[in-house]
Amino acid sequence: MATEIKAPTFPESVAEGTVAAWHKKPGDSVERDELVVEIETDKVVLEVVAPEAGTLSDVMVEEGDTVASEQVLGTLGEGGARQASSNADADKGAEEKQDTSSAPATSGASGGKTHEVKAPTFPESIQEGTVASWTRQVGEAVKRDDVLAEIETDKVVLEVVAPADGALSEIKAEEGSQVESEAVLGLFVEGAGGDAGDQAAAPAPASAAGSDESSDEQVGDKILAPAARKMVAEHDLDVSKIAGTGKGGRILKEDVQKAVKDGSAKKAAKPAPSASAKPAMPAVDDGERPEKRVPMSRLRQTIAKRLVQAQQTAAMLTTYNEVDMTEIMALRAQYKDTFLKAHDIKLGFMGFFVKAASEALKRFPDVNASIDGTDIVYHGYQDIGVAVSTDRGLVVPVLRDTDSMKIADVERNIADFGKRGREGKLGMDDMMGGTFTITNGGTFGSLMSTPIINPPQTAILGMHKIQDRPMAVNGKVEIRPMMYLAVSYDHRMIDGKDAVQFLVTIKELLEDPARLLLDV
Repeated sequence: MATEIKAPTFPESVAEGTVAAWHKKPGDSVERDELVVEIETDKVVLEVVAPEAGTLSDVMVEEGDTVASEQVLGTLGEGGARQASSNADADKGAEEKQDTSSAPATSGASGGKTHEVKAPTFPESIQEGTVASWTRQVGEAVKRDDVLAEIETDKVVLEVVAPADGALSEIKAEEGSQVESEAVLGLFVEGAGGDAGDQAAAPAPASAAGSDESSDEQVGDKILAPAARKMVAEHDLDVSKIAGTGKGGRILKEDVQKAVKDGSAKKAAKPAPSASAKPAMPAVDDGERPEKRVPMSRLRQTIAKRLVQAQQTAAMLTTYNEVDMTEIMALRAQYKDTFLKAHDIKLGFMGFFVKAASEALKRFPDVNASIDGTDIVYHGYQDIGVAVSTDRGLVVPVLRDTDSMKIADVERNIADFGKRGREGKLGMDDMMGGTFTITNGGTFGSLMSTPIINPPQTAILGMHKIQDRPMAVNGKVEIRPMMYLAVSYDHRMIDGKDAVQFLVTIKELLEDPARLLLDV
């Protein structure tokens, strides 16, 4: 009996979606919960998985078609496609020739099915990506869903995984090359690798075009993968202290990431400054004036473009105030141990600021709105982006429905964002949307700054360093922990009076935290 594959139930704010990509073709076998198709809405990309194991028997909507909530996308027949496929090799061989166009239908000694390794389907806001690294080489045996390559876009790093057990037979897009959505990156042969690797690896020199960046490198008794070699150089690590988990003790990118995290492979300290994520300047003789030119990452290019665009299109002003952190710090000191035991997460300051901003946004809907052309869009919810600094640059993952979140939920989500941001594992849906943004330059020692609006939002809150200062309190001078706050706002949308009152509301809620509980 056929089982229907349906689009997800869309939220009320989403009217329809677009079929972004089918990951299976009619006749393909699928396992329960295996990804079958992706639906792209104006907010997120939704994954549709197989409700049960079987065979995709019918596709009712094509890629690019518009679909409604819970619409039937296709049907799933009963299992057994694997057995049937062995009797239909000739038909599938013809399909493979069409799918791989200029590539041969089969490759490698195993004679298995050949797949095109394609870049992911990029959202409309992303035009292209850069092949950041190949984590596997031609002929190297891999398991299904092992990461083959990483594509760096201007927002996130996307992983390209193996479609089955087998090996790469050809790399068509070298590291550093620009690729478009669904571009063919290489060819993959099922069942290849291992003993067949020697034969499958033959095309490697041609595909690499003599580039040593696409081949392994031996350093002492260690063998480094290209991506691992790049990270070792960037972080100036001692290769002899890194344990390789790849085939034959090969050092993979994951091994280097682990060494960076635990600090086990650091070289002996040198007088030179340790800017781990920055390219080191070449050693020179006294009197020379060295320079080193490196290309901007795609993320850095996008940050630059968006910041300039924000200043050119918005009538941006900034209002400042200061908040006495005495009560928040006393509350944190009193309950931090209890909070940690109850929620298994540390109690920081960001949870209070997010909750205070959520309450202030409800009182000043203009600050929570956005501009779309000549229209003003008022949002009946508070989705607050929190700026997170990573080695690749600044990213802004979004906390959803912060008004209904508890402080523990806020702290837990922010910690998760920070961890995944440093590992390059933030997804596209983590950073889409947002009605307001908070950035905390105080973690780096900033005493005061002017944050730049994150379009199409109309305001951003900047937090800064907490510093003891003499303050006049009830006619007496007292030393108080003070923080400067800044709200940059788009004067096209927000009047100065509302911006000032919005910031004062945040100040009052933080100076008297009980107001957060009482909504006063």
